[in-house]
Amino acid sequence: MTPKGETAGLIVGIDASRNRSGGAIAHLKGIIDAFDVKLGIAQVHVWAFKSLLDGLPDRPWLFKHHHPMLEKSLFQQLWWQASILKRDAERIGCHVLFATDASTLCNFHPLVVLSQDLLSYEPGVMQTYRLGRTRLRLEVIKRVQNIAFRRAIGVLFLTEYARKLVQASCGNLSTTALAPHGVDDAFRIPAPGLRTHFQVDGNAIRCTYVSSADFYKHQWNVVKAIRLLRDQGILVTLTLIGGGSGKARQLLDRTIAECGGAEWTTQLDFLKHSELPAQLDHADIFVFASSCENLPVTLLEGMAKALPIACSNRGPMPEVLGDGGEYFDPLDPTSIADSIGRLIASPDRRKLLATTAHERADTFTWSECSNRTFSFIRNSYFQYVTTQ
Repeated sequence: MTPKGETAGLIVGIDASRNRSGGAIAHLKGIIDAFDVKLGIAQVHVWAFKSLLDGLPDRPWLFKHHHPMLEKSLFQQLWWQASILKRDAERIGCHVLFATDASTLCNFHPLVVLSQDLLSYEPGVMQTYRLGRTRLRLEVIKRVQNIAFRRAIGVLFLTEYARKLVQASCGNLSTTALAPHGVDDAFRIPAPGLRTHFQVDGNAIRCTYVSSADFYKHQWNVVKAIRLLRDQGILVTLTLIGGGSGKARQLLDRTIAECGGAEWTTQLDFLKHSELPAQLDHADIFVFASSCENLPVTLLEGMAKALPIACSNRGPMPEVLGDGGEYFDPLDPTSIADSIGRLIASPDRRKLLATTAHERADTFTWSECSNRTFSFIRNSYFQYVTTQ
């Protein structure tokens, strides 16, 4: 039996309608920009909202599809996904559909799914949200994702940590692979230079944390850690980039006020991705305090910038950063302060860890991510049709 599409070239559809976060948008752009035409895929059809499609390159093999519902409410977006996408993909002649968000309601088959969201799976994170709309939404997402994982012909993960955590919930999956994110080239230019003598030059030590405020991001604990360091006589400041809203932002603002942090804490709202490299050029130490990630893009960007990193010891962070940083418990301000303090105390260790992190970041490329992703989609499809 000759698999359908083998002679004419495979036609792949991508449902990127739920790519709303910065990491998900960067992922789609990265794999499209680095697409290798030698993989034997004749056409790639992408469904997404208009501004995301406008940011994709024009290529003879790339076809962009937009529907007005994708610019409307979440309910209307999900209605389009559940009732219209399958019909459109079949009309175009897609052989396989790649869902970049596992919480898909589209019943197209065969389907390949990417796992990008671990919030519903990480032990302890659900308990940070009180019973209410947010927690109910996460419970529903978990069940929808598990259904998608089990009916897919292949599931892609960003880290080994995510692969194990998801399968502990949904059961063992027969066909899986890893395809970690890449890092944009703009971040691969190292920061201007490591300051070697913090206590001698008299300038404040600048710590930077890039992430919107949320309960699993623990910005308030970082603020408390900086207060502890300043109480020890260490001149250190904190820049928080990413903004945020709701109760997590209220807790952060209240903590800054209680710690007297208005004079040494700078909060910047959400910045364009293109503006972040310049911000990191002003950092001395990169802090990452999240307790739940699939693959932390901002951590990769700090690594690529060759910054000394103080990092959470939770989730996939040790898998990603390896020996390239000082680790801490993100729930413990004293642990965070001690980690940052070790970086401050040793110029040689700062340089060693920054160099190690930078070298590890070199292994995370969009070309590798794109090749792994589309090769897995192709191979999963042909494996599927040969068994039918």
